[in-house]
Amino acid sequence: MTSQDAREVLIIEDDRNTAALVALYLERDGFRPLTAENGEDGLALALKHRPVLVILDLMLPRMDGWEVCRRLRRRSEVPVIMLTARGEEIDRVAGLTLGADDYVVKPFSPSELVARVKAVLRRVRPLKEDPSTVLTHGEVVLDLDKRRLTVKGQAVDLTPHEYALLKALMASPGRIFTREELLHHLYPEGDTVVIARVVDVHIGKLRQKVEPDPARPRHILTVRGIGYRYADPEQAA
Repeated sequence: MTSQDAREVLIIEDDRNTAALVALYLERDGFRPLTAENGEDGLALALKHRPVLVILDLMLPRMDGWEVCRRLRRRSEVPVIMLTARGEEIDRVAGLTLGADDYVVKPFSPSELVARVKAVLRRVRPLKEDPSTVLTHGEVVLDLDKRRLTVKGQAVDLTPHEYALLKALMASPGRIFTREELLHHLYPEGDTVVIARVVDVHIGKLRQKVEPDPARPRHILTVRGIGYRYADPEQAA
């Protein structure tokens, strides 16, 4: 596997004209674009080159964008911006809950897409600059420096969105977060149109990874009609 290039962006898009135009605008802003015309090749390039961000079309030959994102999330936390001609709310929610970081509907402005790339990278990079801190609540341990979660001593993989939510909740046990506040932790610049249900879906996935019994959560608690809170240490014990 090659070392990560801090300016390399992978474009997985089967329309050559669209891919070439996006690549041109990325190059103008100092990025190094890679391109793939189908899902299988795109996934292989993403895992081999480890780009700083992936621009992913949903309607791809050989493997669609949904499956590419699903498989990529099993092995990588690389930020993903999805491209699609479908603009329905349910598609936005599905893409974001699969682990995509943003969602752009075709037709789009290439300069706007590059701005989205920069915004996503600004959101993701500060996570790597956190001081060496470990949040520990009973059997759940979140190492902020390594961005590593362990539950009962076992490593657990998190998507970037799951990490952002868990970090916010664990850093303030007992505090009640509204869904809107948690959305801000997912999208601090407010440049992505999403709905509060996205938070509920991510919380459900987090509970599958953190809770001994997700149906009866002891750590990530629902505050009916408001949002969520992480249990106080004595409650989570």
